[in-house]
Amino acid sequence: AENDWWMEKLQEAAEDDRVRALIVHVNSPGGSTYGGEALFGAIRRVAEEKPVVSVIGTLGASAGYMIAIAGDQVLARETSLTGSIGVLFQTAEFSKLMEKIGVSAETIVSGPLKAEPNPTRPMSPEGRAQIQRMVQETHAWFVKLVAERRNLPVETVSRLADGRVYSGR
Repeated sequence: AENDWWMEKLQEAAEDDRVRALIVHVNSPGGSTYGGEALFGAIRRVAEEKPVVSVIGTLGASAGYMIAIAGDQVLARETSLTGSIGVLFQTAEFSKLMEKIGVSAETIVSGPLKAEPNPTRPMSPEGRAQIQRMVQETHAWFVKLVAERRNLPVETVSRLADGRVYSGR
């Protein structure tokens, strides 16, 4: 996992009889969906044994928000920034720069989508479509997770899940 130390500490908290409850303080703009999902699951495992409260500090957005909603209760100040329910995939493409400085690259692949995206050439329409499908699939999963944890209809969350941040209000 990307959060091995936190995963270990959360397991210890779940198993330690001296720990009567868990307060998760979130102050994060997010991170990877993988890391957020892993921490979400670990916090929910603690919640099977003891109460969990999440407190959003200055920022609890994207995967930070995902982690916060793992708590049984979520608290935020009016000026906390939260939400940003969305998924992104970023890449860079350097083919023009490489051409300018006289560098070329060759890629041998086992299938047409194996090297998509590739920073050494523009993305193909097929590669772009595949990545868009992956982003949409992950976004739908995130929306469903928020709907379940916040006890809201998926349609309501879908309208709110356009990537924007919200105040704690």
